[in-house]
Amino acid sequence: MAVQSPSIELDTYILDVLMRDLVGHDRMPSAFLVYLHLAARIEREMRPGISASYAAIASATGLSKSSVQTAIAHLARRSLISMAKRSPTATPVYRLERHWRRRWKR
Repeated sequence: MAVQSPSIELDTYILDVLMRDLVGHDRMPSAFLVYLHLAARIEREMRPGISASYAAIASATGLSKSSVQTAIAHLARRSLISMAKRSPTATPVYRLERHWRRRWKR
């Protein structure tokens, strides 16, 4: 089991740009909450991706399972996350696609 640190680091882009874009422009605050949850788990566990069911994400965020499904689909459509499954019924592994980091390195 991973040791949880008392704090996590978030890219400023997440709060300065992504929040306004998902909540204001897309009108999908649930997508921002799910993204934030995934980002926090990935940061805490220090892994490139995490495995999580819709039910687990719903429980952790306080959203309904259907809201989580809609949010995940929206984030994937926007290329903000990617998902991989070992089989059709397996729990997906989510990775964050942080496209802004490539721009910052230039």
